[in-house]
Parts: sequence; structure tokens; C-alpha cells
Amino acid sequence: MEDNIVLKMRNIHKIFPGVRALQGVDFTLRKGEIHALMGENGAGKSTLIKVLTGVYGKEEGEIFLEGKEGAVMIHSPQDAQKMGISTVYQEITLCPNLSVAENMFIGRTDNVVQNWKKMNTDTEKILQSLDIPAKPTQQLESCSIAVQQMIAIARAVDMECKVLILDEPTSSLDEQEVAKLFKLMRDLRSRGVGIIFVTHFLDQVYEVCDRITVMRDGKLVGEYPIKDLPRVQLVSKMLGKELDDLSDIKGNQQAFKKDADAVPVFEAQGLVSDAGIKPFDFHIDKGEVNGFTGLLGSGRSECVRSIFGADRVMGGTVKMKGKSVKISKPLDAMKNGIAYLPEDRKMDGIVGDLSVRDNIILAQQVLKGFFKPFSKAEANKVADEYIKLLNIKTASKDTPIKSLSGGNQQKVILARWLFTHPEYLILDEPTRGIDVGTKVDIQKLVLKLASEGMSVTFISSELDEMLRTCSRLVVMRDRKVVGELTGQDLNQTTVMSTIAGGDK
Repeated sequence: MEDNIVLKMRNIHKIFPGVRALQGVDFTLRKGEIHALMGENGAGKSTLIKVLTGVYGKEEGEIFLEGKEGAVMIHSPQDAQKMGISTVYQEITLCPNLSVAENMFIGRTDNVVQNWKKMNTDTEKILQSLDIPAKPTQQLESCSIAVQQMIAIARAVDMECKVLILDEPTSSLDEQEVAKLFKLMRDLRSRGVGIIFVTHFLDQVYEVCDRITVMRDGKLVGEYPIKDLPRVQLVSKMLGKELDDLSDIKGNQQAFKKDADAVPVFEAQGLVSDAGIKPFDFHIDKGEVNGFTGLLGSGRSECVRSIFGADRVMGGTVKMKGKSVKISKPLDAMKNGIAYLPEDRKMDGIVGDLSVRDNIILAQQVLKGFFKPFSKAEANKVADEYIKLLNIKTASKDTPIKSLSGGNQQKVILARWLFTHPEYLILDEPTRGIDVGTKVDIQKLVLKLASEGMSVTFISSELDEMLRTCSRLVVMRDRKVVGELTGQDLNQTTVMSTIAGGDK
């Protein structure tokens, strides 16, 4: 291996049934550098990390490590650990009921574990050398999340790691805690540790990293020194959009004619939830399609979850058609005419073992009350109506929804909410993972509903889709609103520049 290189991955391929998750990806990590691994959802970052750490096997490619002759074979996380590759995940994987020292040495095979005094003394030295504010004897759960992260990192480093992978380590931290973590990362960099930093926060990348590797759709886009890749170029490479692509892609939406003195259907001031978004203001008019845009992790989904009461609301005021209302849980939102199609349809949307019919009537049944069930005839009529309206491809209305394709599952959930006849419909990634034809169907439906007076908030990772459907975009970065774009500003260049920030 060349001098100063601690890790090389070459021509890595990984295939899952029907999906080429990695296609000939190269990655190089140098000693004493913090290297950001960037890409949107589905880019292949997590798969690459899991191949490196032995969670997944690879179909093709080679991995080289400093000090090892030839390519290495990594069959498990234990193999990776023995070779000096350690990973610290977003979720703390230590034992909260044990002491800091016990967590540092748990699972070790040497005799230090038998000697409590030595274990505590050694832990104290490690904590002091890395300036971690914790005591060896205190219970781990009494430490802040940030300190727990640092202890997990200290444990990894003490086990002679050459490659440290930090997978979204700052997602649960506040600004002061992030600053402490970055201090530790810089300290480790100065000691020659190579750090792979996986994050969605652009500001953090430019604050602490030396180099960036960008992935998209399972392929390597490129590797860049931080100074050579301005933020707006990074966003462009992640999204796969050129900055000079200014073509008008908005469809011919027939705008809803609203009264000049009409108040917004929904408006919020200073809304904030326990999901970590900064307080934000937001409104939507009758017949409007607007959207939240930003990179994955920017806070766009958390904003709409707070609107619907899906996350615990900590502060702010909400009005529906000018009247103050309280929305602290989804049922409150539903009773106020708000419907929400969630980002993760499998986790938060479908009830897999129920039929298509029962999934369609579910939300309206909740509003009606389970002591007033729909008759079989009523439920069948509703199901037939929406199967036809949305062109849902299913063997019958009795078919379990889990048997349907992803696109048809999405249409069933959309039918569920349309059957509640909402005034305000929130769609979070309604077209993710579905075929192009179904995507177009859903986009056309959104524009049709708006032309009939429904208010729709639309979120998509695909910028083209947002520009095609929305007349106003709220731009998010690092969990806060950083801009609002309408009219002539609704183009790829302005959107990406606003997402990136920091560049003129």
C-alpha cells in the first residue's frame, strides 16, 4: 500500500435480489484524516460500510489494509475489529446499566477485567487522555448522550483501531455536544486515526472534514478535497442535477381560484417538536401545493410530523382557517381535517395482514369510532370506488395488502386518507420506490386535488418532482428552515444554492 493510506476498497460490488446496491465502488482512507461519506438515501453508503465491517459479503472487489499483505477477507464485525476497524453507530450499543469502566472493557479477553482497580485506573487514563468528562465508576446511563458517544469512540480507539467509522454520531446531539465530539475527532486525527464520517449535516462536513467521497445510486460519483468542492457543488453531485439545468419542468397546473381575503387553511408559528427541529413558521392556502425540500436528514419529515402531531409537540401555535386549535396527537389532526401519508409506508402506513378494503377504511373508522363499524356492504362500496379511482392493481379487495406491489400499497394508503375527505393532505415521499407510471399517476392526482380546492404539502427526494408539483418550497438545512422559494426562484439552481448555503 502507498504511504499514508490506511484503507483501500477497490471495485466493490454488492447485489441484493433485484438490486445492484454497489457497482464498482472505490474508496480510499488516509491516516490522520476525517473523510466524509456523502449521498442521499439509497446511495449505497450504509451498504459500503457493512461490506467493510463484515456485516455483508461482497460479490466482487478487494479490500486492502495497512500492515496486511494482499487483500483481506472480512467475514464478520469481529474480523473487522481484530483488523483495527471499529464502528460507532447513531444508536449507542453499550450497556447503560454498567459502569463506564465496565463498558470500556466488556468483552475483552485479557485479565484486566478480573482486576477492578486496574480496570478503573486504565479507564481513567483513557478518559483523561481524550478529555472525556466522565468517571470510570459512574453508571453509563448517568452520562449525556454525547458523553456516551465519546465513551463508545474511546473504547473503539483503545482497541487499537486504525479505521474509525462514525455513522450519524451527531443526530441526537445539541450544538455544544457536537463541538465536544468534534474536538475528540480532531484529537484522534492528530494521532493518525483515519475517520470515516457518515452524516447528512453539510455544515458539520465543512467544519471538521478533510475530504469527501460522494455516492449516488450505488455508484461512486467522486472523491474530493474539501477545499475543492463548494457546498452547492456537493449538493449538485448528491442529487445528480447540473446547476445550469434551468428547464421549466412544472406541469400545467390549473390553479384553484381562491378568495382575495381568504385565510390560510393551516398556519403554524414557532412550531417545534421533540424530534430536534428548530422552531418554524408555516402556512398553506386553500388549493395550494407546497413542499418541504432539503437533503435527507434536513428536518423536512420532522416538520410535517409535528404538523400532524406524530411527534410530541413542545411549543408553538396552530390555526385552522384562522381559528386556534391544539394538535398534540394524530387524532387531533384528523379531527381537524388533516391527513398524513408517512415516509415509511411499511413501518407507519400499511397493516400488512389486513385486506385492501380494511386498510382503505381504517382512518375513517378511527374517526367514526370502533363501536360504529362500517357494514360489509359500505366497506365494499368504498373499496371498489377507490380501487377504481386510483387504478389499484389487486386481485380483489379481500387481498392482504402485503401481497401488493409497493406502488399499489402506496395507492391504498392514499385512498385511506382521501376517504377521510381532508382539507389538508400531507404526502411524505409518496412516490419513493414505485414505478414511473405510478409516480406520474400520483403527481397528476395531487394537481387535480389542488385544482378542486384541497391543500397539499408534498415531500420528495427528487427535486424534479418537487418543482413539477409545488408552487412554493420551504427549504430546510440542518433541521431549520433556511428559505422559502416561489415564482421565478423555483428552479434547480436556486433550490440547491439555498440548500447548500454558504455559497453565493
